[in-house]
Amino acid sequence: MRTIRHNLKLIMALACLLPVHAQAQDKTTPTDQASVQLSFAPLVKKVAPAVVNIYTTRTAVTPRYVHPFMNDPFFNQFFGDVPGYSRGGETRKKVEGALGSGVIVSADGLVITNTHVVKGADEVKVILSDGREFPAKVSLMDEPSDVAILRVDTNGQALPYAEMKPSETLEVGDLVLAIGNPFGVGQTVTSGIVSGLARSTLNINDYNFFIQTDAAINPGNSGGPLVAMDGGVIGINTAIFSQSGGSVGIGFAIPSEMVESVIAAEAGGAQKGVVRPWLGVTSEAVTAEIADSLGLDKPRGTLISGLHNASPLAKAGIKVGDVLVSLNSHEIRDPSEMKFRMATVKLGETANIGYLRKGEVKEAKVVAMGPPEEPARDEHTPETGFFAGVTVANINPAVAHELGITDQEAKGVVVTKAVGQSYGARIFRKGDIIVSINNRAVSDTESFRKTLTLRMALINIVINRGGNIQQIAIR
Repeated sequence: MRTIRHNLKLIMALACLLPVHAQAQDKTTPTDQASVQLSFAPLVKKVAPAVVNIYTTRTAVTPRYVHPFMNDPFFNQFFGDVPGYSRGGETRKKVEGALGSGVIVSADGLVITNTHVVKGADEVKVILSDGREFPAKVSLMDEPSDVAILRVDTNGQALPYAEMKPSETLEVGDLVLAIGNPFGVGQTVTSGIVSGLARSTLNINDYNFFIQTDAAINPGNSGGPLVAMDGGVIGINTAIFSQSGGSVGIGFAIPSEMVESVIAAEAGGAQKGVVRPWLGVTSEAVTAEIADSLGLDKPRGTLISGLHNASPLAKAGIKVGDVLVSLNSHEIRDPSEMKFRMATVKLGETANIGYLRKGEVKEAKVVAMGPPEEPARDEHTPETGFFAGVTVANINPAVAHELGITDQEAKGVVVTKAVGQSYGARIFRKGDIIVSINNRAVSDTESFRKTLTLRMALINIVINRGGNIQQIAIR
């Protein structure tokens, strides 16, 4: 379960749904204040059959405890074969089960859930609310958005499904339902309102753009749908803020537009991840002080502070210092919203971006493109020496995307492979950015090669590993 600490814990909910049979009553979904008999039962009957349990199993491998005296020739005779202890090199395997929930969005068995529900699973099984069970395979996991797609082997059976609906149709105050299995008590439907839209001050996934609701969401709801009053799925429940672990009325759902982009990528044949439009931009939120300095009437948009040479924004005429205020008629309030809006544009399509320059509103047409190979990655694998078995490459947008490097300012060379039993492969990891060698900055693979030609009895290497600067000394 993931957590985030801002005086609160972010609880990632893993949920399943159990069968439920609603009593037949002559009720209608509430549509106006004049309704006398108010009930969500018709809506629940429409959507609940499409919400499923997801059971996963995975094998956890842990090393057995090695007593410090076990390998000592003298003390070894006193241990013998003690249960739970190891003489070294042995591991213990344990099969772990987990549950989650999902929602079927097509009759042929396409299921949406969270990536954290199925990540690392060896087997996945889907159970419908009517008790039918089907094996399922993970077709696509998109970790940046925490959206995963499963394909169910239906044996030709048509499955009940719910329809996706644009979350853009929502307004703060609209009624919504959340369906899940909190704490394993069984299928539970909770109601609430949309508490907020475009929430981006979180640290849940790479896009940080969510629908906020006060419908009770507890551990056990992740992967389940957030449903509008017409039965459309407008989001996938993914997290809550809580001090106690229970719901306090602050839950978050991934907007349906992001879910649709993952569905489209899977339909297009993507298997390892979703390639989204690359902007090649560094930006910052417009504060009150920045707005005043730019002559804006109020803080809005995102200020461009840096542009990559190959950025499609630069090619469209946007410059450092411009303030992006809209994308395809959607208001842009901060960098997270800009990133989210562009991520939902298909590659090859043109996005209309509105921006401010010296107080004047302008518009640019930006073609959505994938991360480019610029500069060339120029991979290099030393055959001998400290780096034997390690492959390095220049950092470019394509390499950064493949390795999950989110730092837009990252430059230099990065380890793309570290295999075998060589000395280098035991020291370095895939994704390590080599900053310097013996106080010589490593700016590209060419400078890396030149450094390795120098005779060095002691080598001092500075690397950036996951944002942490580390120093390695090798004799």
